[in-house]
Amino acid sequence: MNAESPWTLDATDCWDLLRSASVGRLAVIVDGAPEIFPVTFTVEHSALVIRTGDGTKIDAVRSHPRVAFEIDGLDGLDGQTAFSVVVKGDAKEIKAPDELRDTVSLDVSPLQAGTKNHFVRILAEEVTGRSFPVTDPATWKSALRDVARAPHE
Repeated sequence: MNAESPWTLDATDCWDLLRSASVGRLAVIVDGAPEIFPVTFTVEHSALVIRTGDGTKIDAVRSHPRVAFEIDGLDGLDGQTAFSVVVKGDAKEIKAPDELRDTVSLDVSPLQAGTKNHFVRILAEEVTGRSFPVTDPATWKSALRDVARAPHE
């Protein structure tokens, strides 16, 4: 394997990374086009659970339950390895009283204040990930990088 090439993460590594994160991006279909939202989440067995309020995300899940979810970041103490994990599956609002009782106890604290009374479970059908070494930013430096530019008008 080339040290600069990305490598595929196995399912166990992907789930470990998902369990170590609390913020990801939910991709849904809104008015026929993809939209992406930052959300907090938790892992529940082989599913992800998010909490949201009334509005675009819950409406999108109700009308188009097929979603994608992604986390990415830097791994390791030195931050020299990056990763990306993608989960694809169907999202469903949790409505059954017994399921809601169990879900309310999960640690899913939304980032934004307000009423967040909808819980959504994403059943993972496909989980993929990759990892790769982080390239030194100096690699991308060009002779034009420090050239003075005209001020913005």
